[in-house]
Amino acid sequence: MEKNLHEFLRGKLDFQEGKHPGKIMNLSEGIRRFIKPGMSIQTGNGYSFPTAAYYEIARQFWGKNPSFTLIASTGGATNFAVFVHGGLCRKIISTFLGDAYPFPSPNPVLVKAFREGRVIFEDWTMLTLNLRLLAGAMGLPFFPTKSICGSTMEKENEKSFRLLSSPFDKGETIGLVQALNPDISLAHGLAADPEGNTIIAAPFAGNVYGALAAKNGVIVTVERIVDANFIRRYSYLAKIPGYVVKAVCPAPMGAHPFGHHSMGVPELEGYGEDMEFILEARQACRDDSQYQTWIEKWILQCKDHEEFLTRLGHSRIWQQKGRIHSDSWISELSDFSQQLSSPEKATPAETMIVGTSRILQKRIKCKNYKLILAGIGASNLAAWLAYYDLRREGFQVELMAEVGYFGYSPRPADPYIFNLRNLPTCRYVADILTVMGIFLSGNQAPSIGVVGAGQVDRFGNMNTTKIPEAGGYLVGSGGGNDVASGAQEVMITLGQDRNRYIEKVPYITSPGLKVTTVVSQWGVFEKALGKSELILKGYFSPLPPISEEEVVRKIRDHCGWELKVYPQIEVLPLPSEEEVRFLRCFDPRRFFLRE
Repeated sequence: MEKNLHEFLRGKLDFQEGKHPGKIMNLSEGIRRFIKPGMSIQTGNGYSFPTAAYYEIARQFWGKNPSFTLIASTGGATNFAVFVHGGLCRKIISTFLGDAYPFPSPNPVLVKAFREGRVIFEDWTMLTLNLRLLAGAMGLPFFPTKSICGSTMEKENEKSFRLLSSPFDKGETIGLVQALNPDISLAHGLAADPEGNTIIAAPFAGNVYGALAAKNGVIVTVERIVDANFIRRYSYLAKIPGYVVKAVCPAPMGAHPFGHHSMGVPELEGYGEDMEFILEARQACRDDSQYQTWIEKWILQCKDHEEFLTRLGHSRIWQQKGRIHSDSWISELSDFSQQLSSPEKATPAETMIVGTSRILQKRIKCKNYKLILAGIGASNLAAWLAYYDLRREGFQVELMAEVGYFGYSPRPADPYIFNLRNLPTCRYVADILTVMGIFLSGNQAPSIGVVGAGQVDRFGNMNTTKIPEAGGYLVGSGGGNDVASGAQEVMITLGQDRNRYIEKVPYITSPGLKVTTVVSQWGVFEKALGKSELILKGYFSPLPPISEEEVVRKIRDHCGWELKVYPQIEVLPLPSEEEVRFLRCFDPRRFFLRE
């Protein structure tokens, strides 16, 4: 190139980047400048929860009654419950209002607030909440969906949900969810440059639709501040553009106690879930004074995030960084190796899970399903067993998880379906919209769902949300309704008693139209697709042996409806020693396998 032209272009094309602080500020300042009382605050941009930002908001607004509205897919003892206990929020818009990791259960603080009417709970599903944010980000008034139709959520959310006839096919009915535009959004990323361009860690879960939909932009906390060239090098992971970012706040370990994977960015370190921290918070939630003590120790008595990390301690931090490594399960499992053979015989939960796995394998072979999407707990353990058995036999079936896992091979030692050690085994990493809206229920979706429930009725309708007459709150839909609405066929795993197997569920979280099978610790119930009734198809051979008449009587006595029985009932074999041992490798602490 001619010298003068080259110098001319250099003068035009070159400019300095990163020489000014841009939007970089400490987290305390970011919250003070951009969070105001009465705001609706959205989180869930990517999988990582911006815990450091949540804790800083709690510090600054504790005792001031700010009346926030919280918007996020999930929340429990270490996030939503903090705001509820402190009187910081008046409403929560969510899909799962309970504790999730390492096993799901109602959260006592949230249940009490629901019963007393102190906080409004607005229930959605993982897919529909994100579709509302997507519509808000796109500037659309609504977005179509297959989910929620036929559930109690359809009636409860009538101001934000409509069921309409398709303008293109008069015989088809479609749901529409109203756009949602929060006041402000929070996100935790791996890295950002001074202008706010942010790399988000995989899996992408809710993606960044909330950040793009928020009226006043997004406050970003990050593990590290980097320059523009670093962002360019990993531009395929840069999900949040700088123009929507209000503040970039350095916050190492800012997602703790939840994990944060650095897959694909070798210059940065990830960390795993701090199980002990989470279980401590969950235990504290059982008593108001104990929970207040826990909040004071970990939040209110810490001046800022840096002091929180100091209190956490280097040893604990390094432990979580070690936990994220894909082979760390080997040393972790070795600590439990002596427990894998005890008890000698399968527990009722193990019988139910192995039985579900066997039936799932038969369904997949018979109907040529290619994709499995399982819920948390017994359901995903059954799916994991089936996956490995089928793969060893040469069947090309893939596991999916709601937050964006596709084609993953679950690792032992941690039964939590979204545990981050499974992430590097994925063949494809996506988000909730892709997994739930396309892979599960889209145009080419040979999928089967396996889910749990709080209650099930004789038509296969499931309740995981509320027991209104008792003023009780369970946990919500999560992705359960999306699975029941989108998969071609659905199986349920649920321990049996009369409070769970009932004539009619008081709240339909997930309609039972696509349910064909329910497996309990004692037997297998089947029905055809549609509004047909569950019938007892088979029972597990009991030990010590008793007559078929006695087995059927026991199952009927623990069923809340007049149970019908197939004329030729099957006697199903109990789990083998090998099946039980392999299953226990996934849940050595026995969160789901205990007596």
